Amino acid sequence: LLGRVTEIDIAAKMVTSVSPLGTTVTPYDTLIVAAGAGQSYFGNDQFSEFAPGMKSIDDALELRGRIFGCFELAELCEDPQEQEEWLTFVVVGAGPTGVEMAGQISELAHRTLRRDFRRIDTTKAKIILLDAAPAVLGAFGDKLSAAARDQLQKIGVDVELNAKVVGVDNTGVDIVDADGNERRIPCRCKVWAAGVSASPLGKQLAEQSGGEVDRAGRVQVNEDLTLPGHPEIFVVGDMMALNNLPGVAQVAMQGGKYAAGQIVRRLRGEPPAPPFKYFDKGSMATISRFHAVASVGKIRMAGFFAWLMWLGVHVMYLVGFKNRFTTMLHWAVSFIFRGRSQRTTTRQQIVARTLMARLSSAEEALKEAEEKNSEAGESSAVAASAAGAELRPDAGLRPEPALRAEPDVRPEPVEGRSSGPAASNNHADATGSDSVDELAAAYGENIDQPG
Repeated sequence: LLGRVTEIDIAAKMVTSVSPLGTTVTPYDTLIVAAGAGQSYFGNDQFSEFAPGMKSIDDALELRGRIFGCFELAELCEDPQEQEEWLTFVVVGAGPTGVEMAGQISELAHRTLRRDFRRIDTTKAKIILLDAAPAVLGAFGDKLSAAARDQLQKIGVDVELNAKVVGVDNTGVDIVDADGNERRIPCRCKVWAAGVSASPLGKQLAEQSGGEVDRAGRVQVNEDLTLPGHPEIFVVGDMMALNNLPGVAQVAMQGGKYAAGQIVRRLRGEPPAPPFKYFDKGSMATISRFHAVASVGKIRMAGFFAWLMWLGVHVMYLVGFKNRFTTMLHWAVSFIFRGRSQRTTTRQQIVARTLMARLSSAEEALKEAEEKNSEAGESSAVAASAAGAELRPDAGLRPEPALRAEPDVRPEPVEGRSSGPAASNNHADATGSDSVDELAAAYGENIDQPG
């Protein structure tokens, strides 16, 4: 069924979801909850407007538009300082996602786009990888971490560790170093890859079942992946917390297969399987063309052969021969030559997420305003009735109709856009022209203006 799940009622065994056609309530006998995780901004959700994560197809399309668009806008810029800002890319988070993203942006700047512009030199683009931790790819061990950092620096990525991000707006990132020194990095393109947070459905399940959630919002489950006290509910993937298992694809895949097997056993009347046991197949991360790091069992590998292993694993898990073949063909074009097959972007891809979030906020504010108006109207009606009751019947007077109160209730401005450094940068009028300021509006700088 098409829909976004908003509520799970454990007692009634009902799942409520919403779609463009309305609300749907679906009963269940057995439920598998695998809603995954979203990006975590560690309590600073306002950062998301300026530094999107990469947890969905929409996120990937938005990031592609922002990255390619920054090069295009830099080409149009007359001011050297502003041009430098457009050519500065900051990636927050030095885990596998952040490392791979920084490496790919560097590949674009130094190989793919270096002959595509006349006024700018894309090879002078700054790619900065930030992390509050002291190491790159810390989970891979000291040896592979050092190898990854060396390779990043070779391809032009500036790695800054022990740097905590404390502010993000249209034109830059504010950070605090380990020594307490505060500084700012001017940049127009930010990518957030610093953390994850489980779906809010996990909190719902925990509250109703009396269970617990960890710091990432994951639900503590039994060894058979069921919710404590509710054997009919399985929680798998990034939403489950069990034995400190990592939030990686293999845990989700193996957990989903185990839960499905348990359900089949129940339907057949067979005894349950032994407790879930995760088989660690290793971890890999690609850094650049022809270079990756791999940790498989006791094997630690960095370089070309690790990169070949990374390619093989990813191709193997693709579904269908056509997908495998076309992926290998695209990779061949990208790795052997300079070309990239997916370079089309639209303004809609860039601004849609922010505008939808604002629309949702405006709808909530409008709903609150209507509720206040309704309450005010009811109060006026009660006052009018009371006034009429106090009038003497023989006085020949009639109570004047009570005026309906219409308070001026307006939606509150969206946090992070109405004030502060971000708001001070809104200087363009996005009416659809082709000037640099108008195009800049597509990247979040002037999204408040009409157009």
